[in-house]
Amino acid sequence: MLTSMNSGGFRSGHFIGQIIKWIFLIAIAFFTIFPIIMAILGSLKTNAELTTGATLLPSVWKFSNYATAWKQANFAQFTWNSLFISIIVTIGTLLVATMSAYAVDRTKFPGKRLYVGLQASTMFISIGAVVLMPQFNLMVKLGLNKSLWGVIIILISSHAVIYFMLIGFFKAIPKDLDEAAYIDGCNFFTVYWRIILPLLRPALGVTALFTFRGAWNEYILPLVFTMTNPKLQTLTVGLANLRYGIGAAAEAQLMMAGACLSFLPILVVYVLANKSFIQVTAGSVKG
Repeated sequence: MLTSMNSGGFRSGHFIGQIIKWIFLIAIAFFTIFPIIMAILGSLKTNAELTTGATLLPSVWKFSNYATAWKQANFAQFTWNSLFISIIVTIGTLLVATMSAYAVDRTKFPGKRLYVGLQASTMFISIGAVVLMPQFNLMVKLGLNKSLWGVIIILISSHAVIYFMLIGFFKAIPKDLDEAAYIDGCNFFTVYWRIILPLLRPALGVTALFTFRGAWNEYILPLVFTMTNPKLQTLTVGLANLRYGIGAAAEAQLMMAGACLSFLPILVVYVLANKSFIQVTAGSVKG
């Protein structure tokens, strides 16, 4: 009888725990999705409705806000600029970060711990705009201050987080694979390109998503580098220009519509990289 009472108490406790867990998860999901829903509803309102905030749903669904935002912000050009920067930065960052992480993880050299420690320490220092002027001056000397390549090079160089993420994935790959490949006649680069990279596909998907998102949302660098050439502005810069219309009146509904349009590429990239979040296994050595 005592056993049955203990079993009943355990089941009731487990049931209550499950209820609390689901309440917590639903609350987190609600607070995460709620701003997105409000942005979508706000993009379909008039400026007066959005400013006063009197109603949750639009009295008149203004789908024309999207067409106005597309034309007024030159969305076609700005979207292409953002895609160009994000795709090139993602590819470049993955190449640089994987090569550097592979070299550091698989080789031994004097001062290795000091080198890794110095790299890790830079992640805890937010220097922000302090290096913006030196970076811009460097791009001026290289003749890249009037093109998007200056922004791309700077963004590729700031890959410390991706670098350390990849080192963690490299450590999960047995070094026996490298030794077996060397016995078969492969060199250092061949092992990296033909053996290690294919095993890193899940990790590359995850890091590519983070890199693409960071480049897509970048605002300060594109703003500084495109001040003299508005045709090179990215979507984030163009969205900021939507705040004021032709009559210099604030038009927040157009910013909402533009922001909703800018969600789409990130959603597409997330769908493509979604499987990588559950496939972060590096493989094993057959015995």
